[in-house]
Amino acid sequence: MDFSLVASTFETLRIEPPSKLILLEAQSLSSAHVPPFPPDMPALLTSVDSRQLALQVKMVLLAVYPQEHILFVIDSGEKKEERLGDFGSGEFSNLTCLYLPSLGEGTSFESFAEIVAHLRAPDGCPWDKEQTHQTLRTHLLEEAYETLTAMDEEDPVGMNEEFGDLLLQIVLNSQIANEVNEFSMTKVIKAIYDKIVRRHPHVFDEVELNTVDGVLQNWEKLKEKERGKKKDGKGLLDGVPAALPALTQALEYQDRAARVGFDWPEVDGVLDKVREEIEEIKQAQNLDEVTDELGDLFFVLVNLARWRKVDAESALRGTNMKFKKRFAYVEQGARMQGRNLSDMTLEEMDALWNEAKMIL
Repeated sequence: MDFSLVASTFETLRIEPPSKLILLEAQSLSSAHVPPFPPDMPALLTSVDSRQLALQVKMVLLAVYPQEHILFVIDSGEKKEERLGDFGSGEFSNLTCLYLPSLGEGTSFESFAEIVAHLRAPDGCPWDKEQTHQTLRTHLLEEAYETLTAMDEEDPVGMNEEFGDLLLQIVLNSQIANEVNEFSMTKVIKAIYDKIVRRHPHVFDEVELNTVDGVLQNWEKLKEKERGKKKDGKGLLDGVPAALPALTQALEYQDRAARVGFDWPEVDGVLDKVREEIEEIKQAQNLDEVTDELGDLFFVLVNLARWRKVDAESALRGTNMKFKKRFAYVEQGARMQGRNLSDMTLEEMDALWNEAKMIL
């Protein structure tokens, strides 16, 4: 660390040097997409030597810091206070430094991992200390579905909260594993980091892939190669989680098969299969046959949704929500008439239902 630079900078700022400080050359941010340091620590960026570099640094910082965040530009013993959103104008030189105060307590991943570890520590929370991977399984599933609900409702405030709840489950499970030397959060991050790099050679290497189909086909080839190295005898579909909702599981099976060419050449073949399955349901003689044929119909309908670029799970979830809202309208209509639904005829309920369809 250049202590003379740090000392002179804080003399100019007329504040005491913080106990923790990130010191980086501004050029190290020129090709970044997010700041390479935790935002709950103050940072000093040196040698902001051009307006172009200043604007590049600004764009990287805006990935984490709000436009209103106050920073200080220091040059030749002079300081200038300004909003991050306004940074980038003026003159710059080799002596120009940028001091970025902390974004505040609890704004970094490291600080979040620390409080989760504290929950599990001897002086932590009795409930958290008793948890295991198995006891947390239900919570992970619930949080995943609550996150999907916020996404389906296109609710940014809800997504912000639910993504945090979901992250808690991941970090808490990793902390539990770390305590018994199974794996750590660092290993989790490193594994997915390496996997992303490995499976995106068109981004991080010299492979030329310019279409989504090309990317997906190459992705499947890479995964097939990985499965071969593991030598565990698992096939293309074995990696699909058994606990997935049935529609999502069907879609994943079909997607994976399609990536290696096992698919209808045209959507017309899928439509013909839908009609065929409906006829087979009509001809079914008993409950087992009906169950089997309905399963086939659901499966081919998922395939049709895939061909039409529709997520079957989301489509059905949307229809469920629509039904719920319309049925609530029917219930409200019955209450306004001072009646119970069970006392109404189907025709009366249908009349309210048709009203609901007009407005919902």
